[in-house]
Amino acid sequence: MGSRIKAFSELLAELQASADVVASLSKDSETEPEILAEFAAMVTKFGPILDDMRESKIMDTPPIRKAVESLEKELGRARGLMRNPNPKISVKQIEELTRGLGRSLGLVLFSSLDFLSADVKEKIGALYKEMMNAKFDTSWSPDREESEFDLKTEFVNEFGVEDDITEEVEEIEEIEEIEEIEEEIITLDIDDVVLQLKYGNDEEFKFALSELRSLISDQMVDGEWINDEGIVLILSNRLGSSKPNNRLTIIQMLRNLVMENANNKEKLADPNSLSTIVKSLTRDVEERREAVGLLLDLSDLPAVHRRIGRIQGCIVMLVAILNGEDPVASCDAGKLLYALSSNTQNALHMAEAGYFKPLVHYLKEGSDMSKILMATALSRMELTNQSRGSLGEDGAIEPLVKMFNAGKLESKLSALSALQNLSMLTENIQRLISSGIVVALLQLLFSVTSVLMTLREPASAILARIAQSESILVNHDVAQQMLSLLNLSSPVIQCHLLQALNSIAAHSSASKVRNKMKDNGAIHLLLPFLSETNSRTRTDALNLLYTLSKYLPAEFTEQLGETHINIIVNIIALSTSDNEKAAAIGILSNLPVSDKKATDTLKRANLLSILVSIMSSIPAPSTPTTCWLVESIAGVFIRFTVPSDKRLQFFSAEHGVIPLLVKLLSSGSPVAKCRAATALAQLSQNSLSLRKSRSSRWFCVPPSVDAYCGIHDGYCFVKSTFCLLKAGAISPLVQILEDDEREADEAALSALATLAQDEIWEHGINYITKPSGAQPIIKVLELGTVKAQEKALWILERIFRVEAHRVQYGESAQVVLIDLAQKGDPKLRPTVAKLLAQLELLQAQSSYF
Repeated sequence: MGSRIKAFSELLAELQASADVVASLSKDSETEPEILAEFAAMVTKFGPILDDMRESKIMDTPPIRKAVESLEKELGRARGLMRNPNPKISVKQIEELTRGLGRSLGLVLFSSLDFLSADVKEKIGALYKEMMNAKFDTSWSPDREESEFDLKTEFVNEFGVEDDITEEVEEIEEIEEIEEIEEEIITLDIDDVVLQLKYGNDEEFKFALSELRSLISDQMVDGEWINDEGIVLILSNRLGSSKPNNRLTIIQMLRNLVMENANNKEKLADPNSLSTIVKSLTRDVEERREAVGLLLDLSDLPAVHRRIGRIQGCIVMLVAILNGEDPVASCDAGKLLYALSSNTQNALHMAEAGYFKPLVHYLKEGSDMSKILMATALSRMELTNQSRGSLGEDGAIEPLVKMFNAGKLESKLSALSALQNLSMLTENIQRLISSGIVVALLQLLFSVTSVLMTLREPASAILARIAQSESILVNHDVAQQMLSLLNLSSPVIQCHLLQALNSIAAHSSASKVRNKMKDNGAIHLLLPFLSETNSRTRTDALNLLYTLSKYLPAEFTEQLGETHINIIVNIIALSTSDNEKAAAIGILSNLPVSDKKATDTLKRANLLSILVSIMSSIPAPSTPTTCWLVESIAGVFIRFTVPSDKRLQFFSAEHGVIPLLVKLLSSGSPVAKCRAATALAQLSQNSLSLRKSRSSRWFCVPPSVDAYCGIHDGYCFVKSTFCLLKAGAISPLVQILEDDEREADEAALSALATLAQDEIWEHGINYITKPSGAQPIIKVLELGTVKAQEKALWILERIFRVEAHRVQYGESAQVVLIDLAQKGDPKLRPTVAKLLAQLELLQAQSSYF
């Protein structure tokens, strides 16, 4: 009769008992005690695992039984070795025993995946990995050598009978039988690995990946098997749907497979596989790094080379990785981008993603068609200033200028359009000037060759940008040449030329150029543009006229007749453009106040009503244009409030100018505040003479108590006496002095000084110091200009005439005054000495100053 087949539960019980014996023998061994203790610790972990397997009610299938039997045979080997009376055991033997047990444990796991819980699988997998990776320190047995042991010694039977030749032969036969069974189980297991790679869930797939890696590293499978089983495609197909850790492992394995066998690259060259790999460029750092490396490994295939650049988002991601913080990924991305840039379309995609070096390379060294392609694309790109800066730094301007100078028509046009785009950045303007292009652009504008006419617009646009740099002034006759082109050009070119001329005339060092423009009839040439129907051309002409009127007011007024003034007022009244209004009003604000003829013309044209209406409708959040508009209006109000013409002042007050001026003290720009304070100062100069005495008999109806003015000691009204107190202007004027901006100090002090005139100084000083004391005045002494300091000292001298003020503010003023005496402008010293004497810090007759 054949031997009884053990029940599966009995087999597991014997297996657990065998594991316990091996662990016990290992612990008690006197040979290599520390290494065997480590080995015993691993074998001890079999107990809980086998308990879990019994509880899992694993089915008794042939593959599972063969796997368990394989594990039993491995434990038998270990048990026999431990019981061997010969004490010599090599470290290598222990490592082989450990891996043998690990391999058999792996077979058990793979054969029973469908029956085990996730927790049990994880335990078995962890022990499997620990045993397969076990390395024991060989320093514990330096004199051991495996050659000392023969087959008989390694695999003695468990009873230790060495001298029985028959039993030895049976042992050898048994071992051979075990190896045959193991080989059969492994073959079945490899098939399971492939199945789990194809169809397993995430956890099964993860374990299958690990086993595949072991099979490859242990050389249990070869390249032929990998090819026959389609492993590369299986991994590629699973990449897109796998979890992050599995994706990383897949890509790493694919990299190894393509490095070991170049034929595997072809299997990943299809669009789907490449697209899946490209998606990993958007993942975490490690996966991204490996994905870039894999794409680089594949990039030497022409098919891959062609296809990678076409995959949506690939080049954008590669550029992002190139600029990222991972040095390995960045280096590989750079190499891959360099390889891909041999295709011009890829180079364009790189430029669109912000990587311009390949494009610049084509501009420098490409074929004529490639240069035109790159320049045309560059002209159409919506570049950021950072991108324009990168292109300038990478050297794009020089080859484009060369294309413009030496190329044919298509080359010239594409180059100019690209340069027009790059010229939007200030830093590139200097590069353009250094390239010598200005002369060539002007020559082009003067050209009458019909084929070159299409080039004139971009050429004039570039000149307009270049003119923003003062460096253009090295071309001495450039402004005069542009002026001579104005009436020979289309509206678009006229606009660019007017913009360029305005930039040139506005440069602080361009006084000689402005005078030359005036001498050569620039104002006379520009005035007809005020009647231009093209609003853009008219606005650009107004801007240039404003600049010339700012620097050449007298000469400008000589050529500006009543007709042109009326045209300007009409533009102000009808224009819907704030920029155009601001320029037109700015021209009028620059006309000399002393020109009464111009004032009368403006009064007849009802300008004041128009300006008050505009001021009342300007929205609160100011823009640079509305700020300029308000400043220009405030400048015109100065003309209408001159103290020498009380009738004109009454005219302004009746139109509601004063409340607008007071509002500007708090809400305007520093320039607007300064102009508003100047206008109010002019009005306040006449307040004292216009006040109504308390004893006056000219009132038909007695004034209310509120009409009494504590400063002017009479009855004051905003519209008839222009009183700053009644207008509520004192506090905002003082606040200007307290603010950090210093531009309006002098004007504010001038206005306050009108309240400290000899006849009313004591009352005026009390109101000036009421909001914040003398500190705002003292602050101007510390931080203001010399003219502002001079006015501040004048007011402070009147403040310190009052003993109470000397006591209250004298101590805080003396430090500033002493410092001003020692380090201030010499012309201030007499007034400073007078103040120090008031504070009794210096004798009135001192010769110190």
